[in-house]
Amino acid sequence: MFRFTPIVKNIMIINVIVFVAQMMMKNIAYPSCFPGIEVDIITGYLSMWNVGSECFKPYQLFTYMFVHGGFSHIFFNMMGLVVFGPTLETFWGTKKFTLFYMAAGIGAGVFNILMDLTFGLGSFGIMMGASGAVYGLLTAFGLTFPNMELRLLFPPISIRAKYLVMIMGALAIYSSFRVRDGDSTAHLAHLGGIVIAIILIQFWRGERGNY
Repeated sequence: MFRFTPIVKNIMIINVIVFVAQMMMKNIAYPSCFPGIEVDIITGYLSMWNVGSECFKPYQLFTYMFVHGGFSHIFFNMMGLVVFGPTLETFWGTKKFTLFYMAAGIGAGVFNILMDLTFGLGSFGIMMGASGAVYGLLTAFGLTFPNMELRLLFPPISIRAKYLVMIMGALAIYSSFRVRDGDSTAHLAHLGGIVIAIILIQFWRGERGNY
């Protein structure tokens, strides 16, 4: 599973390039729209700001998924991409995989915004990271290859893909509706990636059923 198919490789390269640019430009400040949030110019322009601020731009729904807040953030997201992405890209083909990844990432951001505007949940000043898209990949993998066994690093056990999706989905739902001070993780974006993945997989299955 640790192999690089074309789109997975390109997505990883883009993420790494943007992350390096963030590190290089970290001393060039971006005029923040929220008190207490200080970011560099790359992070400021490419991350997604709250829609209630003048810093929000529609293009950020796309670019935010290529920006990360630190080494561990990008490392674990890229690990998820490399673990689940190549098998799905090989199975679907490059065009369908690219469509899915972008739809999951953008959809996760839109989901977070809608939950914030509608229910006051998932409020954020600035959001970044590929987590929503990666959660979408994880969900798609579990729905497409439910009985494939995966070997986890922590804890070092084997688990079927469908059970891993259930566990991660339950954690995302629990975390999304549990307000905790100081928690900067966009749990609702994770949940959004899961929701978009389920919708897309069911839609594609329905299309095949019509032939």
